[in-house]
Amino acid sequence: MPVSAADADPPKAGKYVAGEEMCPYRLVLEHVTSRWGVLVLMQLLDRPHRFSELRRAIGRVSEKMLTQTLQTLERDGLVHRDAKPVIPPRVDYSLTDLGREAARQVRDLALWTERRMADVERARKAYDDARNA
Repeated sequence: MPVSAADADPPKAGKYVAGEEMCPYRLVLEHVTSRWGVLVLMQLLDRPHRFSELRRAIGRVSEKMLTQTLQTLERDGLVHRDAKPVIPPRVDYSLTDLGREAARQVRDLALWTERRMADVERARKAYDDARNA
């Protein structure tokens, strides 16, 4: 019976060192948690989007940066690009099963941040007050 990524054992220590620049875990983590990667994953969690509507929904992302982000996430197996042979061309972006799993994790972290923001703000204030005393 195949094991899903969610059920798999965590990576064994020693195979890769997360602090090493070329660690593959680090690279994927950077792609998933990048400024635009997070927003793309969360937006595509709801439904597939065309490039232009994805760009509008995310806002303030350049065409070049969105293209690069989508290509990176596609290469990592998180995003599926579906180019339809019609005129004018139509390209839809959606999440793969792997991408949905990653997007749910990102969404959960975002929801946690929203729930705990007051605590973060109190901690920041306490820190700043202590530093300025």
